[in-house]
Amino acid sequence: MKKKKVLPIIEKVTITGVAAEGKAIAKVDNLVIFVPYAVPGDIVDIQLTRKKSTYAEGKAIRFHEYSEKRKQAFCEHYGICGGCKWQILPYNEQIKYKQQQVTDNLTRIGKIELPEISPILGSEKTQFYRNKLEFTFSNKRWMTIEEMQSGVKFENMNALGFHIPGMFDKVLNINKCWLQEDISNQLRNAIRTFADEHNYTYFDLRNQHGLLRNIIVRTSSTGEIMLIVIFYEDDNEKQKALLQHIADQFPQITSLLYIINQKANDTITDQTVHVFKGRDYILEEMEGLKFKIGPKSFYQTNSEQAYNLYKIARDFAGLTGNELVYDLYTGTGTIANFISRKAKQVIGIEYVPEAIEDAKENSERNNITNTLFFAGDMKDLLNTEFIEKFGRPDVIITDPPRAGMHADVIQTILFAEPKRIVYVSCNPATQAHDLSLLDCKYSVTRIQPVDMFPHTHHVENVVLLERVDKPEK
Repeated sequence: MKKKKVLPIIEKVTITGVAAEGKAIAKVDNLVIFVPYAVPGDIVDIQLTRKKSTYAEGKAIRFHEYSEKRKQAFCEHYGICGGCKWQILPYNEQIKYKQQQVTDNLTRIGKIELPEISPILGSEKTQFYRNKLEFTFSNKRWMTIEEMQSGVKFENMNALGFHIPGMFDKVLNINKCWLQEDISNQLRNAIRTFADEHNYTYFDLRNQHGLLRNIIVRTSSTGEIMLIVIFYEDDNEKQKALLQHIADQFPQITSLLYIINQKANDTITDQTVHVFKGRDYILEEMEGLKFKIGPKSFYQTNSEQAYNLYKIARDFAGLTGNELVYDLYTGTGTIANFISRKAKQVIGIEYVPEAIEDAKENSERNNITNTLFFAGDMKDLLNTEFIEKFGRPDVIITDPPRAGMHADVIQTILFAEPKRIVYVSCNPATQAHDLSLLDCKYSVTRIQPVDMFPHTHHVENVVLLERVDKPEK
């Protein structure tokens, strides 16, 4: 058996910057080293874990000096659960690096002419800002180094929390998470206590057995709460006992649902949702509009920043009341319904049929009569025949998934030739690629980054493109 090469330790290295995925950067000679859980200004010893000709990865095994910029992490699970990696970086520094990330992606990947990028819009809330979290049950909890070194044999190896990065079957027990309102912590801990007291089995992710699989907690700015309990085994008596206990303990829950998912993966989009108590949805509100959010609905996970994001998109669209607008990747029609008051008609397209039903219902709920919604794969549905049937849009708003837009969709947009395109993206790298393909007919005139996810490297970016006559290249 070939012995694995032991990589060296590089001593007293100064961390100089922040890179993609929230990792810090150090440079030694001509080698760029990516190091997690460090901040610019730290002086560290780095144990290399991977080495290529131009870059390496490693971990900080000793801190000689801490950076003046470094903050104390506020979460007890920091560095283990894999989330909120930038807790140790002051928020004003976080958004500075996110601004740079947008600039770097648009200039290096897009390679197009750009206007000045507006200062990033930071999040007023930097803790408890999410409206949705999912937790996993596992009968193989992640053990800390201290626990493993103690020599103690732990009888209870169950966990309810987050997957450890890179370990699909290991879950970290979460005591307190700072991402969602505290009701989320109360629900999770109460469910775990009940399950342990009544000897409920936790899911075995490798061998696929056990009663309890996942929980999803959704909250809204209107104060409504949705809890979805996902079981693997179908044991009606135990299911009912747990759900009744939750209903009794937490009467403020407005939507208590459950699912029996016996597939190999955790996705619930194709699963039947059962109502135990309350409604099968919660309501979100924005400028007096009420939006229905079901268990399978997509909704921006930072409600307050979503409102700011949508206001920017509406402003960029420059609507006067006479425009036909296409809202691509419309989800539950939030943007479409939000801008409808200022447009002649809005047509929303989305892949998920349930989301489109929600979008239609959201229009009806708010007495909006100038929207149309269609479900289907964007690259198949949005074609020249569709444009010719429903009309050439004056404005297109597009908010695609992280992978960006399919090449066929971009070609159809170029065929449609709207006056303006508002491109909302959660991945400035794929956005930059798409902008370069639109550059033949459009110029970028406004750019506004928005921080939806404090303490992470993720950043949203809104770009306005305006149609111009460009010479053939």
